[in-house]
Amino acid sequence: MNPQRLLRPLRLVRRRVLLRRRPLAAVTAAAAVLAALQATSPPAPETVSVLTARRDLPSGTVVQRSDLVDTVVAATTVPTAVVRDAEAVVGRTLAAPMSRGEMLTAARTVGAGLLRGYPGMTAVPLRITDAAVVELLRVGDRVSFVVADPDGRAAPEVLLEDAAVVAIPRSEQGALSSGTPGRLVVAAVPSGRAGDVAARAATSILIPVWSH
Repeated sequence: MNPQRLLRPLRLVRRRVLLRRRPLAAVTAAAAVLAALQATSPPAPETVSVLTARRDLPSGTVVQRSDLVDTVVAATTVPTAVVRDAEAVVGRTLAAPMSRGEMLTAARTVGAGLLRGYPGMTAVPLRITDAAVVELLRVGDRVSFVVADPDGRAAPEVLLEDAAVVAIPRSEQGALSSGTPGRLVVAAVPSGRAGDVAARAATSILIPVWSH
């Protein structure tokens, strides 16, 4: 038998093996590169769920669950005293305005405990334009609040009479984030007028006047 005829099938088999080995080697190399990249990539950052404002919320807003949304953020971006449980803040009053998407912290709200002894009242944070005046106020003072048009187009008028000061927050986070001057005081306002008082105060120069 001719030896060449015997070698021919062997050569064909060898050629097929070589042709198949090349793509297999390429796939193996690609897998090795991918594994190396995964081994050297940093781990995914830890995330947590926090409460953020669903929309822009003005100072004095009584927080409702619909005002807040659960948002997943990187744990490293979460400030101290961030609020994660909506039940802890629903019904509380915002002590400073919040922008849409901003994380809610405990310092942003004032609680119903401030109104112990003031039935029918709502705690409303009011920003006094002259921060030095706030230094003269004390919790328990009874004051009236006069509003003045910042553009001088309307005469000053009394917005609120004989209101009790129930808190003077130390935190100025609201002023720092919004760029608004002045300092906050929290006054006990008749619940039926709370929204109107907060809205008027937000667009006016607010001046406290001691009642007695």
